[in-house]
Amino acid sequence: MSRIGKLPIVLPAKVDVSVKDGVITVKGPKGELSQKLNPELTIKVEDGHIYVERPNDERQSRAQHGLYRALIHNMVVGVSEGYKKEMELVGVGYRATANGQVLELALGFSHAIYLRLPAEIKVEAKSERNKNPLIILESSDKQLLGQVCAKIRSLRKPEPYKGKGIKFVGEVIRRKSGKSASAK
Repeated sequence: MSRIGKLPIVLPAKVDVSVKDGVITVKGPKGELSQKLNPELTIKVEDGHIYVERPNDERQSRAQHGLYRALIHNMVVGVSEGYKKEMELVGVGYRATANGQVLELALGFSHAIYLRLPAEIKVEAKSERNKNPLIILESSDKQLLGQVCAKIRSLRKPEPYKGKGIKFVGEVIRRKSGKSASAK
C-alpha cells in the first residue's frame, strides 16, 4: 500500500469537493481548482475526508495512487490557505517593479525584461534601502506558481562565485572560490 496514497485528506470548513465525469473540482475561499483524474482510481468523500483508492497492486496503479492523492491535497490546501513564494534579487542594480499582472525586471542586461503573469497569480515587488529587492508571488495553484517561479529564476540563475542572480528567500547557494584561492 502506498504510504502517501492511503492517507486521508482532511477537508477544512468552507471547502467543497465534487467529482463528475473523471474530473475533481475543489472550491474554497481562495478560488476553485479542477483536475482530470485517472479513470482507474476511485475517489470517496465521506464525513469531512477524501479517500483515494486503487483497483489493484500493479506498479502503475501504485504510482498513480500517491500522485493523485498529493495533487488533490495540494488543491485543498491551495483553495483554503493558498501558496506563497518569495524571491530575492541579489546583485548591484537589480530591480523589480510590478504593475498589475506585468513584472518588470532589471537584471543587468542592456534592456528591461517584462513578464506578463497569469491572472491566478498575485504579484508584489518590494524594494527597501540597503536590502535586496523581493518579489512576492501568491496563488491557490501550487503547480502554476512553481512554473512561474522557475521561469523568473531562469532569467538570471544564481552564480556560484559572487552569488548574484534570482534566488528563493532562504535558499543556500553553494559558493566556489575563484582562481586566486586555488593558485597557491
